[in-house]
Amino acid sequence: MNKYISFLRTLLSFSVVFIFLNGCQTKTKKGGKEVAVSSEIELPKRPNILWLVTEDMGPYIPSFGDSTIVTPNLSRLAKEGVVYPNLYSTSGVCAPSRAAITTGMYPTSIGANGMRTTSYTEVTGLPSYGAVPPSETRMVSELLRMNGYYCSNNDKEDYQFKAPKTAWDESSPYAHWRNKADNQPFFSVFNFTETHESGLFEPYGFRNIETRHYQAGDTTYTWAGGRMSEEETPIHLSKDTEFSIPPYLPDTPTVRRDMWKLYNNIAEMDKQVGAVLKQLEEDGLLENTIIFFYGDHGGPLPREKRLVYDSGLNTPMIIRFPNKQHSETKDDELLSFVDFAPTLLSLVGIEPPSYMQGQAFLGKYKSKNEREYIHGAADRFDGFTDAIRAVRDDRFKYIRNYRPNQGYYLPVEYRERIPTMQELLRLRDEGSLDSIQSLWFRESKQPEELYDCRTDPYEVNNLAQDPTYDKKLKELRTEMDEWLSEIGDDPSLPERDLITKLWNGAASQPITSDPKMESNDNVITMRCSTEGASLGYKIIDSKGVIPKAWSIYQKPFQIPSGSKVMAQAYRIGYVPSKVIEKEL
Repeated sequence: MNKYISFLRTLLSFSVVFIFLNGCQTKTKKGGKEVAVSSEIELPKRPNILWLVTEDMGPYIPSFGDSTIVTPNLSRLAKEGVVYPNLYSTSGVCAPSRAAITTGMYPTSIGANGMRTTSYTEVTGLPSYGAVPPSETRMVSELLRMNGYYCSNNDKEDYQFKAPKTAWDESSPYAHWRNKADNQPFFSVFNFTETHESGLFEPYGFRNIETRHYQAGDTTYTWAGGRMSEEETPIHLSKDTEFSIPPYLPDTPTVRRDMWKLYNNIAEMDKQVGAVLKQLEEDGLLENTIIFFYGDHGGPLPREKRLVYDSGLNTPMIIRFPNKQHSETKDDELLSFVDFAPTLLSLVGIEPPSYMQGQAFLGKYKSKNEREYIHGAADRFDGFTDAIRAVRDDRFKYIRNYRPNQGYYLPVEYRERIPTMQELLRLRDEGSLDSIQSLWFRESKQPEELYDCRTDPYEVNNLAQDPTYDKKLKELRTEMDEWLSEIGDDPSLPERDLITKLWNGAASQPITSDPKMESNDNVITMRCSTEGASLGYKIIDSKGVIPKAWSIYQKPFQIPSGSKVMAQAYRIGYVPSKVIEKEL
């Protein structure tokens, strides 16, 4: 632990000088054609990083080939940046995906791949639990904070574990880079929920709370909760638009209505993205900031979200580099969400810790080799479980079903609120679904599935039994076996046994030990006996003023006489310690 803390104490210079970082691939496309570009990107030594994160987002926007809806702000971002069409989530649902993004580790390796394991305990008969990663694991935002960055999150967390208080300077509906100190670099995340699957529910309407994205960091602003009525909802697209319906969904008025909602939601999200980008420009920070736009996994419709087909894992990404470097280009590199944390550190000049399972695809510590494969998994969804693993190269997808006697479709109540899902179930019961639409409702699964995603993008023609593809099948089988072994994933392990493993045999969630504080001439020293625990503290001045953010303890610090220190210890996956105080 001491060796690790020593590594984290290394602070970078605040001086704004320019360095060259290995960046975009030389195999880049411009105007639809392959062009030769420099593999270097000129960046500030401590660039700002802005993440614009939308939910349940397939490639439904013009910059990724779908011109159904106009998205002026995202299209501008793509025109000024690089589009990445081959980004894949590790899961088809949000919390496990966000665990991968923030830790740089596969959710199946840390007990994070179950969705809503803190709920549905009466249904499953299991205790509430969350992920328990290795002791050295930190959220990437905490690592950045330890290196001087202001880190804000507006405002969804949902990592399949409770975020330590040391993770963010601010995580709230008001969180914004505008609350940082002067000349302090920032990492800011803005989450847009309009495109979430719940936006397809009836009665339909936008979330009033989304207005926060137009209000910058104004903590005096208040807004209404809930949703607008359908009559109040902005209309960005004619309801008579002709939509391209994927073959796994029926072409009915109900499905077309939901397709309209999907695209209309994207247009509203685009407006909110534009509001945040406008604030960045107003602050004069655009050309000192690397901007990421991406979704937290694939699309919101049935047979998209929660599944390991491309429709559930593939999500578009755009990165705009300062001064529009490599603008109007496309990078076809395979990328995984586990690559985000190491890449973020690499871009700001910090070497990614060795525990991270992803690899940096940009920056000083960019991996020498591109990915050959991405990996995905599906396990627990609310009160229902399965065990599925997937691996994909640049063309073929291999899926292994660990419960072949269990059907594909899981009756997740949340999903069944979607009108299209209700339509599917109605047509299923009537026997009116065609052969492709019926695939999802088979009562058992093939043990293995293999798809040519280039010729069969909807993954409906299983090639696993075709001897023509034996070589590819064996290659991807081997890759999956090696991956499972490398990250310590046992898909056959019962969930109750997984909990026992995460809790190291204990009957209940482990608890972080209370921090110990010592003072000598007003110099405070802290420690915690729980291996890998982060120590957060606040200095309360003589007037009793308590700071909003928890500072991260890295080395002894001095405080004025008459002050008081409050401290708490955290280890991800453990119950936080008690808050202790020491007065001088």
